Amino acid sequence: MLSKWSEADWLKAEDEIFGKLALVDSGLLTGPHVQELTSVGISEYRNVFTSHHKLVYRRMTGDTYVYAIAGHRQDFKSLLMKRLLKI
Repeated sequence: MLSKWSEADWLKAEDEIFGKLALVDSGLLTGPHVQELTSVGISEYRNVFTSHHKLVYRRMTGDTYVYAIAGHRQDFKSLLMKRLLKI
């Protein structure tokens, strides 16, 4: 991101990501299930959006695990294959 954004823009995006994750972690925000995964029977992953990113997470025993932070311009299906399905 730093190569395309100013440092101020990058810091603003970072604050927005951590703000959304704080809401998820507190239980005040629950995103929808990841459609690409629920279509194959995997329903424990959810996603929330910021102005520039899609955050994929899973809640287990009171903890939040972040699996991917993808920019809106990234190929999300390819990212899922690499990070979540380890293909």
